[in-house]
Amino acid sequence: MSWTEIVIEVARQHAEILSDALMEAGALSVSVEDADEGTAAEQPLFGEPGMEPEETAWDHSRIVALAASGADHAELLRTALASSGLNLRADQVTYTLRPVAEQDWVRLTQSQFEPIHIGKNIWVVPSWHDAPDPNALILELDPGLAFGTGSHPTTRLCMEWLEDNLPSNCSVLDYGCGSGILALVAKKLGASEVVGVDIDPQAIDAAIYNAQRNGCGDIHYYLPEQFAGSRHDGKFDVVVANILSSPLKLMAPMLAGRVASGGSLVLSGILARQADEVAAAYAPFIDLRIWAEHDGWVALAGRMPAADSAAPAAVK
Repeated sequence: MSWTEIVIEVARQHAEILSDALMEAGALSVSVEDADEGTAAEQPLFGEPGMEPEETAWDHSRIVALAASGADHAELLRTALASSGLNLRADQVTYTLRPVAEQDWVRLTQSQFEPIHIGKNIWVVPSWHDAPDPNALILELDPGLAFGTGSHPTTRLCMEWLEDNLPSNCSVLDYGCGSGILALVAKKLGASEVVGVDIDPQAIDAAIYNAQRNGCGDIHYYLPEQFAGSRHDGKFDVVVANILSSPLKLMAPMLAGRVASGGSLVLSGILARQADEVAAAYAPFIDLRIWAEHDGWVALAGRMPAADSAAPAAVK
């Protein structure tokens, strides 16, 4: 089957309304782009993680609607305009048609994800690739609904910390586990007990699946409300949380409270300029320092004072 893109240029105030109407009229998908992209008038709308801008369109927006090549594209647009409530007639809207070339979309998507080498001896390998080094620590992971394939700097930082610092036969809590990649690394590095927690049920499903396919079915995954009061509800030798700075600050008492005496806390999802404020939120409980930085992101790490110690100890 072949497809055609209907490309329409509209003002900001019409973009979202017309996009919704096109979907209701039968478009297969709809996206909104900056019609001035690549010119001096281009307008970035991107914010920092967790602080995305409210605007979802540009002053000069371009709607790209996908439809079957055999569809009546003019009728689809007329139907969308009529149902949108916009005071626009079809002859007032300029659009162009753009054919979409036939491709093997599965193969094209797969070609964009190659094995990723992390740290000294870790490889993240999609299922359609062979492991470059069969003797390395291999994680078989495909891109999916849950965050965490090792491509993001924050995930890499946490994986590298685990590879360099994880004690043998320790217990590990991966809070905000996403795909479960950090829990998998911990288990494959020799942790005796590994628990993952995430607020997203889809992430839990993905993490369980990834654990089973990697021979780590004894990792335990919970939603937060399931974790509280479970048999794994306690303190851990290592707690790692790769989330974002704002929730990390809010969760400081809880996450610090999960770290066993003499245990380690590792945090990422933190921009370098946010490191001091995150460390300050944890200062009453544990002394966190920047362990490493990559592409503007940092990992903070610290060791919980032992029961007979008077002061927090930083992990160097």
